[in-house]
Amino acid sequence: MAQVANLALEGDPRLHEKEREAQDTYVSEQVSAVGLRPQHRKLHDRTVTFEEYHYYAQQTRAEEDLLTEKETGVLSIIFPSKNDQGVQPETKNVTRDASAMNTSSVENRRLITDEEWINASRALRTASRGAIFYLITTDILGPFGLPYAFASMGWGPGIGLYTVFAGLAGYSGYLLWETFLGLDSYQFPIRSYGDIGFRLYGPWLQHLFNILQSIQLVLNVGLIIISNGEALSQAAQFKLCFIICCVIWALVGFVLGQVRTLQKFGWLANAAVWFNLMCMFITMGGAAHTPPNYAGASQAAGHNIGNGSSVAQLPDGSYPPVMTSGGIPDPSDFVATVSGAMQAVFAYGGAMIFPEFMAEMKRPKDFLTGMWAAQTFIYLCYMFYGLFMYGYQGQYSINPTYLGISKYSIQTAGNVFAMLSGVIAAGLYGNIGLKVLYNNILVGLFGAPPLTNNAGKWLWALLIPIYWGIAFVLGAGIPNFSGLTSVVAAFCILHFTYTFPPLLVTLFWIHRAALGDGEGFDPATGNTVRYDRGIKRLARGFASLGRKRMALSIFNIFYFLGALALSALGAYSAITILSASFAESVTNSFVCQSPLDG
Repeated sequence: MAQVANLALEGDPRLHEKEREAQDTYVSEQVSAVGLRPQHRKLHDRTVTFEEYHYYAQQTRAEEDLLTEKETGVLSIIFPSKNDQGVQPETKNVTRDASAMNTSSVENRRLITDEEWINASRALRTASRGAIFYLITTDILGPFGLPYAFASMGWGPGIGLYTVFAGLAGYSGYLLWETFLGLDSYQFPIRSYGDIGFRLYGPWLQHLFNILQSIQLVLNVGLIIISNGEALSQAAQFKLCFIICCVIWALVGFVLGQVRTLQKFGWLANAAVWFNLMCMFITMGGAAHTPPNYAGASQAAGHNIGNGSSVAQLPDGSYPPVMTSGGIPDPSDFVATVSGAMQAVFAYGGAMIFPEFMAEMKRPKDFLTGMWAAQTFIYLCYMFYGLFMYGYQGQYSINPTYLGISKYSIQTAGNVFAMLSGVIAAGLYGNIGLKVLYNNILVGLFGAPPLTNNAGKWLWALLIPIYWGIAFVLGAGIPNFSGLTSVVAAFCILHFTYTFPPLLVTLFWIHRAALGDGEGFDPATGNTVRYDRGIKRLARGFASLGRKRMALSIFNIFYFLGALALSALGAYSAITILSASFAESVTNSFVCQSPLDG
């Protein structure tokens, strides 16, 4: 190779022009990359090629297969091991703990050996697939918004759309998993959804992902603060000022947010799932034996369908009977129907943090079975709950549904479990949300110490109250709870679950297929060899896809376009509902009277 490089540098006239161009490119890349180890790179270095990411990813996957035991059996998902310490560190050529150093400093990174750098990455990989199962199913808003979705869409469209969303969410999880495995490594660890966008498309997509993800997570935290505030005000029989109820949960978040690792959150998430199930059982029992909560009718699905007459109080002081519909309740009210569909989308919002989950797994290959188990659980349990509650409460279904029980004792029992589950879910969203901001802004732009460093831990503790405070203000300032969840679903959740995964994996497959004989990354010299580039290389990679990948790539293109179209409809619906709420001077949450109190 050295002889070929020298000939190219000397301008050997025997070389064909195109061959010389290819070898000149090779030599240029060789000279610019020599001596740069992964730990010497910037946090997001545009000179790192796809081939280099993929080379180290394959190396890491092989090491995981060799040194970590594959998780098998259903019981390991339901009862994850508490004693698992994750990936074990290397002991050769190691004199310091790089995870305790401020690796944001270039000078510090130059002192770190390859083994020490890899150990720092291994130290964060402790979660099992059982922990992942509970983390994905820790979703307070998903199950309790589904009856509202059925009330907005009717039996047939509701079941059909929810089933389609479930199947596609599982497929998208698979796409993210395959992309992650092909790009993540100990040398170049993926920490967030934005990192995948950066490695395939560049900084512009990384920034878009980070912005949307940050918005979604902070609004999720705000939504749970408000829903928990409503539940607490209802449990206090509206004797406690509503805004104080919300502030109480924001203060709880200041404490819970100090948990930094997902392995520790896995056990909290385990409890949250059972809290969710208890709340579901209690509210189903309450709905079957007591009338709906008529006092909260202004928050019910029927209020947003047509002119709201289906939940309006009659002249004699009574309310219309519970009504259900086989099809769309009011075909002329397109906005309400799409808003209901967005509530169903909300149940599958976990894909937005799937890369963050895989980033902290000791064996990311095991993520797929944990994810499919969680998606199956979500589909079956949520579907049954949504249909049951819709059957008994019809157009009076409130989002979240546990607020729609009229008998105080049953209502309070459900609210207690919902509040416990909700604050854990909010803690998880806040944990991921702050990590995205911390790693990409404070570490990436301002050189802040990593979270494994003592200074980073103290900075995290200071930032948690600020993050939760912002979430509280945003959530409390928007007057329509279901309208806000529709906005989050349309602008953020739908993209992360349905739009972005096919966009990412298709380019990943093309890049991988474009690797020809003699091309690739050489770790000994730091060279990346490519014989073509640009559109020509992408076209060749697409043509080199096998029959299965070719068919899936074509499907992914239509999948991507369909998700964009649905997002546009959802955004239009959500904005219309929120505009109507502001036009009607519906109050925000900075008041003493609870939205459920008449």
